[in-house]
Amino acid sequence: MTNKGEIVLDKVTRKFGALTAVNAVDQVIGGGSYCCMIGPSGCGKSTLLRMIAGHEVPSSGRILIGGRDVTHVRTGERGTALMFQNYALFPHLNLTDNVAFPLKIGGLSTAERRERAREMLGRVQLGHLADRMPSQLSGGQQQRVALARALITNPQVLLLDEPLSALDEFLRLRMRVELKRLQNDLGITFIHVTHTQPEAIALADKVIVMDHGIIEQAGHPKDIYDRPHSPYVARFMGGQNVVSGRLESVSGDLAAARGAEGGLFRVPLRAPAEPGADLRFAVRRDKIALEPGEKGGENSIAGRVSNVEYQGTFVKVELATAQKEEFVVTLSDRAFFARPFDFGDALVASWHPEDVCQLIGANNSAGDALAH
Repeated sequence: MTNKGEIVLDKVTRKFGALTAVNAVDQVIGGGSYCCMIGPSGCGKSTLLRMIAGHEVPSSGRILIGGRDVTHVRTGERGTALMFQNYALFPHLNLTDNVAFPLKIGGLSTAERRERAREMLGRVQLGHLADRMPSQLSGGQQQRVALARALITNPQVLLLDEPLSALDEFLRLRMRVELKRLQNDLGITFIHVTHTQPEAIALADKVIVMDHGIIEQAGHPKDIYDRPHSPYVARFMGGQNVVSGRLESVSGDLAAARGAEGGLFRVPLRAPAEPGADLRFAVRRDKIALEPGEKGGENSIAGRVSNVEYQGTFVKVELATAQKEEFVVTLSDRAFFARPFDFGDALVASWHPEDVCQLIGANNSAGDALAH
């Protein structure tokens, strides 16, 4: 039996003239889950969200919600609610009437819809402000009103288009907690579009990483972060260095690859590879040790410090190496300040083979310029 709120995307494509915004996407999003779709601007995530909501019609393919084909069903009849990025509150209505507005369209009496609106405002912890106007609220409070209005119709699926982007960092962190709490309490499917990696990892049961209209990788956030499929996913999700080498030999499931500077890397294989092939792998930045030196042994890269950034709980140290990719190490603040490094210091970065993940997807240069 299909779960209520389960979404099935069956080869969903959306074209705008010669531009293919979403390209034959196949994906199942479990009912009652919190799913984050993430990717750079123009990757197709918002277009896909609008198709699920019914604001865009697929050029081809099907969308099913709770086992029902809603591809050509009107927006208000498919069991979804969309919370817009700009909240779109009515400035002339108080909070109760703002939240109750969707029920007015449904023909409920004034008393009934106001009662339900006040109950929903209580759920988002704004019941005590029910008679205030939107202009009297903070940005975080306005967002919670918009959230209450989206939820008032008891949708199977709540769609959120970058809902936290307009908030400052402090409010963004608080609202992340609120969103997750609400989703757990209500038990409905949340689909949340974002371009912020920590937001997706913190909130989601499932992360969908998109680029150029396709899904690069989908799965639990730990799997996406620890075991990226491609160089693009490793770069975009952050926390990983992409390292390349020429495959020399394979022994069991362990490959030996020679790096640009001549060092030897031991890489556990996830997919078959032949000697002579280019091998790319990811190494987590927080699993790397740094020591002074000009040349290291196996599973190491030598370089010079090109940037140091203090981040509070950790310090980000960037090395200029023979690799084309940037190479970053994150050290705990205690470890760094016990033995700090300066610009230009010669260091050797080393790691264990078990902290390496072979990248098996196609290389994608679109990730090169993305935030790290």
